[in-house]
Amino acid sequence: MSDVHATPKTAWDWILGGLLILAGIILLGHAVIATAVSVLFTAWLTFIAGVVMVVLSLFRIGKDGFWTGVLGGGLLTALGLVMIRNPAAAAVTLTLVAGTMFLSVGVARLAVAVQVPELRVPLIIGGGISLVLGLLVLFNLFTFSYTLLGVLLGVQVLAEGIAILVHGRAGRAFTSAPA
Repeated sequence: MSDVHATPKTAWDWILGGLLILAGIILLGHAVIATAVSVLFTAWLTFIAGVVMVVLSLFRIGKDGFWTGVLGGGLLTALGLVMIRNPAAAAVTLTLVAGTMFLSVGVARLAVAVQVPELRVPLIIGGGISLVLGLLVLFNLFTFSYTLLGVLLGVQVLAEGIAILVHGRAGRAFTSAPA
């Protein structure tokens, strides 16, 4: 049997939570800049991951997975270079992916709501919101492409800061009680 107890929050939890909340508010205030930085960060990470994948696959010459690694790494490298050279197109593409994900998650939640009567109301609410967000993004793709990613990043950082203030960094510790 396990015993769940809350761990006390330290001063560092308060400081980190406050800084994350402040950073989230700043990101929400400068959503366009946050979008540009996040797109360039994603582009450079994709490029570096592709180069590392190609280099690591060279150690597998003549073994299983060599060609898969080389081709996958080459594609990641090319994708990273395209994103670095044209961040506006990358922002539109990533916004298109986000809108498609919102839409598909909304449709999936609505489909599951029909089959699970116990969770019907929250699934319909969440699915409806996701569906509307997906349609908004997809029908206003170029309008949202310069702000959506920055807003999502700001909301995520803000939520992380609030979660750290409420629960602390450790959250809850699970310990095993003696039998």
